[in-house]
Amino acid sequence: MTPGRSTDPAAPAHAPAADAGEVTRETLLHALYEAAELEHNLMCTYLYAAFSLREGAAEGLRPDEAAAVERWRRTILDVAVDEMGHLVAVWNITSALGGTPHFGRGNFPLDPGILPAGVVVRLAPFSAAVLQHFVHLERPEGSTEPDGAGFAPEFAFTRSARRPRITPMGLDYATVGAFYATLSDNLRRFVARVGERAAFCGDPALQLSPAEIGLGGAQPVICSRTALAAFAAIVVQGEGAPADAAGSHFRAFTAIRHELAALTAANPDFRPAHPAATNPVLRSPVRPAGRVWIEDETAAATVDVANATYGLMLRLVAYAYAAPRPHPHKSLAIDLALGLMRAMTPLAERAARLPAGPSNPDCNAGVSFVALRDAAPLPVGPAAGRFFVERLDELHRSGQALQAAAGGGDPRVDRALRQCQTLARRAASGFALDAPTPGPAAPVPVAAATGAATGPAVATAADNPSVRVVDGVEIVDGRTLQLRFESRRCIHARFCVSGAPQVFLANVQGPWIHPDAMDTEALVAIAHACPSGAIQYTRKDGRPDELPPPVNLLAVREAGPYAVHAPISLEGKPAGLRATLCRCGASKNKPYCDGSHHAVGFAASGEPATGEAQTLARRDGPLAIDPQVDGPLQVRGNLEVISGTGRMVTRVSQAALCRCGGSANKPFCDGTHARIGFRSD
Repeated sequence: MTPGRSTDPAAPAHAPAADAGEVTRETLLHALYEAAELEHNLMCTYLYAAFSLREGAAEGLRPDEAAAVERWRRTILDVAVDEMGHLVAVWNITSALGGTPHFGRGNFPLDPGILPAGVVVRLAPFSAAVLQHFVHLERPEGSTEPDGAGFAPEFAFTRSARRPRITPMGLDYATVGAFYATLSDNLRRFVARVGERAAFCGDPALQLSPAEIGLGGAQPVICSRTALAAFAAIVVQGEGAPADAAGSHFRAFTAIRHELAALTAANPDFRPAHPAATNPVLRSPVRPAGRVWIEDETAAATVDVANATYGLMLRLVAYAYAAPRPHPHKSLAIDLALGLMRAMTPLAERAARLPAGPSNPDCNAGVSFVALRDAAPLPVGPAAGRFFVERLDELHRSGQALQAAAGGGDPRVDRALRQCQTLARRAASGFALDAPTPGPAAPVPVAAATGAATGPAVATAADNPSVRVVDGVEIVDGRTLQLRFESRRCIHARFCVSGAPQVFLANVQGPWIHPDAMDTEALVAIAHACPSGAIQYTRKDGRPDELPPPVNLLAVREAGPYAVHAPISLEGKPAGLRATLCRCGASKNKPYCDGSHHAVGFAASGEPATGEAQTLARRDGPLAIDPQVDGPLQVRGNLEVISGTGRMVTRVSQAALCRCGGSANKPFCDGTHARIGFRSD
């Protein structure tokens, strides 16, 4: 974040204590709630600036300017993601101390007194002054970086009480780093008084961990050492203290400042951002000063849906903190929340490009990040699931109304709409609120359903078994087992027609699967060899069906798909134990591979470099795979990623796998899908 004192978790802080009285759990939680609000507010301001940035020549940028602005956008968004990680770290500490993470905050612009007088937070579009404000917020200890023009506080005031009070009160601090130094010192005093065990009495299963979310702050807090390390990491990642560390937010913003100055000198007319509103509001403000009322209905409707998306995201994260691990709703809530941020982004970008209204003719609108009055988590259970499913459906319908009003041609609304539609389906499945499963479909001709008949030959098996097709799956019952063939998953590996030609008859008219034409155990082995999971079975002889593997594996095939062997849940629904998933971006049957990598000449190594490989507590168990709209495959569960030759690449509990074909960090996503306009449907 911003300047602090020592970043050594074991070192005593040099900032003054909150007061001269006894540090209590209540005073610690009160300060942590303010820390969460501060991280939350700064995250919103960074996002707002990123949303306002222009894109390419179509929005008036020269080629070199467009490339620079795109880098700035990615950098600022990365900083915002870091702030989300800081927020999670603060919430984990709060939970460890027995508190409930706080998801509320004041609306923009913040009223005086919510934060110290010298900490000014407001929504504003990207500019040299706003960038300087960011540099000032993230400045290292001892820095003399001034605040940006226009960010002076309304007036000076003091928040701290003159004498110790049992009612907790806000602290004064010159910098956020000093605030964290005070928090660290008070935490040490509290632990020294009550002991480690009594201090950290919260249920650790309620915290977020790397199993749920891939943020640096999502580390378990179980003692003062881990809590103080989290505080120190927040300071170092932000300001780079004590020596302006490479990769810090301060260094990132100063690098942008240098590049902005150079581009502006070369082109005085360079305007990297749209003139989005400063502190936009959706209704006529009680205090008009410093606020922009969005009167244009198209803009207001866009901001309304963006705000509602943001509000539901907060509810879902709150719910994740209420669900104890390993409750399945915990990871589901986080996945849905992250998906909603991806839905909100194009709406917020659209708002920054729409007029605010007649009262502000030279100003565009902007998302206002309205905070919910009720920020408490919903009780864990089916009622919460019903609420989330209903709300996602409402967002989807609101997105449809936006698209209809836009004449159906706004790509940003389209992205948000498809994202909300996907999330609504995922929520209905994950919260077990799917519509009743329809009965078996009427039988259809097998050749028509599967395309198996490609020649004039006729099946010669003496017994033509009964065949039915349900939801695109051919179901054939034999005496000892039922075979199922799902043609859309088949990658034509040919283990079936070459290893069991008497069962799987190639190029025939009529029934082509004859499960009784081969020994049952041998046929089961052929099914196990099918890498795509197109062939599955259920035994009828009392013997066990296929068992999950002892180690979940994902093989990266040379210039081809991912081959997964694990108990797979795809978009919240069981998908068997084997699957081949597209990673070239060209399949017409996403997320499954359909062989298009051959047609497009996809070139990608099946031997990625060996990475970190920390031992997993378990190596088996369910594996959830959720294809993101126009984005990667989000994988969650115990997984060993291996090369095409079987060499271990890494072990993960969650990962985002590239499926656009463009990542420079294959098999993992690096954000290229957004830059190349990847479409997942």
